[in-house]
Amino acid sequence: MGSADSKLNFRKAVIQLTTKTQPVEATDDAFWDQFWADTATSVQDVFALVPAAEIRAVREESPSNLATLCYKAVEKLVQGAESGCHSEKEKQVVLNCSRLLTRVLPYIFEDPDWRGFFWSTVPGAGRGGGEEEDENARPLAESLLLAIADLLFCPDFTVQSHRRSTVDSAEDVHSLDSCEYIWEAGVGFAHSPQPNYIHDMNRMELLKLLLTCFSEAMYLPPAPEGGSTNPWVQFFCSTENRHALPLFTSLLNTVCAYDPVGYGIPYNHLLFSDYREPLVEEAAQVLIVTLDHDSATSTSPTVDGTTTGTAMDDADPPGPENLFVNYLSRIHREEDFQFILKGIARLLSNPLLQTYLPNSTKKIQFHQELLVLFWKLCDFNKKFLFFVLKSSDVLDILVPILYFLNDARADQSRVGLMHIGVFILLLLSGERNFGVRLNKPYSVRVPMDIPVFTGTHADLLIVVFHKIVTSGHQRLQPLFDCLLTIVVNVSPYLKSLSMVTANKLLHLLEAFSTTWFLFSAAQNHHLVFFLLEVFNNIIQYQFDGNSNLVYAIIRKRSVFHQLANLPTDLPAIHKALQRRRRTLEPLSRTGSQEGASMEGSRPAAPAEPGTLKTSLVATPGIDKLTEKSQVSEDGTLRSLEPEPQQSLAEGSPAKGESSQAWREQRRLSSPSASGQWSPTSDWVLSWKSKLPLQTIMRLLQVLVPQVEKICIDKGLTDESEILRFLQHGTLVGLLPVPHPILIRKYQANSGTAMWFRTYMWGVIYLRNVDPPIWYDTDVKLFEIQRV
Repeated sequence: MGSADSKLNFRKAVIQLTTKTQPVEATDDAFWDQFWADTATSVQDVFALVPAAEIRAVREESPSNLATLCYKAVEKLVQGAESGCHSEKEKQVVLNCSRLLTRVLPYIFEDPDWRGFFWSTVPGAGRGGGEEEDENARPLAESLLLAIADLLFCPDFTVQSHRRSTVDSAEDVHSLDSCEYIWEAGVGFAHSPQPNYIHDMNRMELLKLLLTCFSEAMYLPPAPEGGSTNPWVQFFCSTENRHALPLFTSLLNTVCAYDPVGYGIPYNHLLFSDYREPLVEEAAQVLIVTLDHDSATSTSPTVDGTTTGTAMDDADPPGPENLFVNYLSRIHREEDFQFILKGIARLLSNPLLQTYLPNSTKKIQFHQELLVLFWKLCDFNKKFLFFVLKSSDVLDILVPILYFLNDARADQSRVGLMHIGVFILLLLSGERNFGVRLNKPYSVRVPMDIPVFTGTHADLLIVVFHKIVTSGHQRLQPLFDCLLTIVVNVSPYLKSLSMVTANKLLHLLEAFSTTWFLFSAAQNHHLVFFLLEVFNNIIQYQFDGNSNLVYAIIRKRSVFHQLANLPTDLPAIHKALQRRRRTLEPLSRTGSQEGASMEGSRPAAPAEPGTLKTSLVATPGIDKLTEKSQVSEDGTLRSLEPEPQQSLAEGSPAKGESSQAWREQRRLSSPSASGQWSPTSDWVLSWKSKLPLQTIMRLLQVLVPQVEKICIDKGLTDESEILRFLQHGTLVGLLPVPHPILIRKYQANSGTAMWFRTYMWGVIYLRNVDPPIWYDTDVKLFEIQRV
């Protein structure tokens, strides 16, 4: 039968379903088979031929028919999994049912009354009836998930058959050991099967259905404590799924082994269409959803990979452990870590290759999913995190992240990408090794819209951060605390900053210490504290190599004197706030002598008007996001309990005041929102007295007269002579006793867990446009907005 005929027949069946007012019996196979038996419809056809309005109409007007359609489609998948799908016809039925369910499920999820449907048992729907009772009582959701898992390891359908002859009855589905059929070599599996286009496409369709099953999470509003577990994911990743390990491994290896370059030959992708990419994207999306697990509230795996809680602790067990999270946390072989890290770094760098060898490689689009995956790996597997930081391989992750941050800084639709990039760098910056690695010279010249500099990866990081602060869009302001915390965390280890970077840091201090900025919001002074901490760390611990920074501090010494003499009387405060009217945008003032941007770079562009984006929940403030630790003499960290009185003085949330309310106050504390927060003399005095200026003032006291003397003696305006003097100068014995190094380490919390859930599902929603699985359904986890 021609494809036009089969489309027509399928459409007829849909029309019959929507026009029948009477329930159709489940036993009426002649009717139900029209939906899957004789048709050859692509997933795009199914979406076109089953309009949303008709699915909703059946749901409202003949619910029993929608229920029977779902139940019959699941039954067909179960039968296909049982039989092993040997004939072409059986394979076609499985694919048709899979596409139909992918189309219908979102409309089941969007209606609260239907949400329990898949978790109920269908009366009299025992498989074959002859089996024992408890088999018959499986909820529909469980039958569906187990069938998908079986079908993903179905010889000659989704995996290569190992049997030589066809006479041999095909492998028995029940005795098949799926660990021998892992899809790709890598972690825990050495054999790389022959690529097979048909198998890849079939896997992709089934993974699409699996992702759609998991997407019930999109139809629940964000929970304040992120506590809800997804029952679909929970069951699929439990011991009930005998394929959990090989499937986890297959997904991880498929993603990490993918090489979009076209097997190492530049431009090869122009000759061969790459059918692997859709499978890899789908695998990455399924993987990050199965790993959606709030490590702050549950027993999280410890460093050695065993879980911290024992089974005895749980008076009320939280349901079966998520095996995917468990397996991920227990990977420990160096070669496995190497394979994962190399794979992720290769894929993250792919868009950068595009910029200096245009079209040489296929450009991948799933870098956001990869960043979520990398985050999960570091968060759940501390041994992986230490491995990443053990060598300069971490820079292969850092450079692409800085590239994405710089590229997305003006684009409102990519706020989520900005956040996850910064979160990853915050997590890494909590480890001493990260700061040390940044001293490696930066030589790769990825064209980026930043000033040209000669220096290290630390210079690259600070120059990009400066760009984000001074020329990003407004919505990024909540990230400033995070950006500066990262710089503080790495500062004690930075051996030598370039002159360009030193000037950028002082420009930030200038911008953040204008009286208008300091007095216009309750938290703004924190940014000055962070920058002073950076300068103090470098002066105390890395003075020798940092003559550029010392010179920049001397040149801009007036900024420090102004801070020391900050006015605290009310008239002066009000006058400062009035001044804002005349000088808009204190941060983009061009006081930083922007050098020419790198050759071949394009300016960071704002989003095209009309671009779709999904809303995100607010992220926790830096005090919730991090925990202070002190670095001891031997390099070990000691956690510091925050002193209660100090946190109050600095304007953190008071006791009993939720951080949400505090964030609101911070957002609304500009003078224009009259009746909101306004600065007082006492408030300014409370933090002005704590400004850590002693070290810098002592440095200026010692060095400024000496530098002035050189200038007068030699009639110099030349920097190089002064720099030479500073390089050989020393302040040993002249500075205050070095302060202990403070590191603010990321700590898991339910606020970020919820943020990741909304971000991840938002990405998946927007990326699945062909077919548009969730488009125009009533999602509740986020709002869809147009820029």
